[in-house]
Amino acid sequence: MTTNISPKRGRPRSFDTETALEIGQRLFHAHGYDAVGLAALTDALGIKPPSFYKAFGSKAEFFSRVLDRYTRSSAAVALEGILRTRRPPRDALAELLERAAQTYARDPQLRGCLVLEAARSGGDDEAAALARRSAAQRREEIRAFVALSHPDMADAVTDYVACTMSGLSASAREGMTEARLITVAKAAAAGLDALLSKPPRRAGSARPGATARKA
Repeated sequence: MTTNISPKRGRPRSFDTETALEIGQRLFHAHGYDAVGLAALTDALGIKPPSFYKAFGSKAEFFSRVLDRYTRSSAAVALEGILRTRRPPRDALAELLERAAQTYARDPQLRGCLVLEAARSGGDDEAAALARRSAAQRREEIRAFVALSHPDMADAVTDYVACTMSGLSASAREGMTEARLITVAKAAAAGLDALLSKPPRRAGSARPGATARKA
């Protein structure tokens, strides 16, 4: 998508919105939302602040679009291909954790998860709220997947996986190597066995030994 920008003087200027979001994504991921000021952002995009506001509304609105782009890009851990309906949850979640370890350490300039790191930021409240909302959506995808076979343990397993991924992201951000992160991910995956040790029970199915209520 190309956005036309009309400066006060000269011919209209245009730039590619997707490219702008990609640049913003790299800046926010590398430095954090609070550390990227409007001047640095517009300079990187090659536009003036009025043009930026016209195209995106505000820095927070721009960040919201960046988060949406990030979760759909190869920079994030793609849930869709991992959380397949008929796949054993232990296998899927073990792969999810290992994939997170690999992804979070893949680029030395973009370590950790953009969403998780922004969500725990103590800076801009609006940006942190946007990131927490994005993180909550992904947590719900995990919970819904687990609930298909282990409805009683869906919340506990989701909390376990989310906490592990948060720790992997923070550790990657602090410089932990990919090999060490993968070791942690595999150890955490082993812990899933205890949480998922009960025989699978499809959501909505009757508990063993349960009797129907009388009308």
